[in-house]
Amino acid sequence: QVQLVESGGGLVQAGGSLRLSCTASRHTITNYAMYAMGWFRLGPGKERELVAAISRNGGMTSYADSVKGRFTISRDNAKNTVYLQMSSLKPEDTAVYYCATAWSNGNYYFTRVDEYAYWGQGTQVTVSS
Repeated sequence: QVQLVESGGGLVQAGGSLRLSCTASRHTITNYAMYAMGWFRLGPGKERELVAAISRNGGMTSYADSVKGRFTISRDNAKNTVYLQMSSLKPEDTAVYYCATAWSNGNYYFTRVDEYAYWGQGTQVTVSS
């Protein structure tokens, strides 16, 4: 069981920025570089949706149309950590943000909820207008 811990959420005004981090516990994962990573969010009255995904070595990324140009996903395999830099935040970005991971046998990312095996507990992001 891979343990993921998110941090960095909070309350921010519209137009502001936040950086989320998600670290995989070294006690629960070996060879973090073999895992694809993703960020999802669950907003009020909405279904869980992919925000961004990244391949094992970070060379391939994918974003939801709603966040393109505003959010950036990155990873540091030496630190077992994936990041989500969020800028120009909007009230509609308000949600609980989850990181997720799944072992990958190639350098690609996953986009569907059911492709991810392990999930963090989530971190709340609230954007005020």
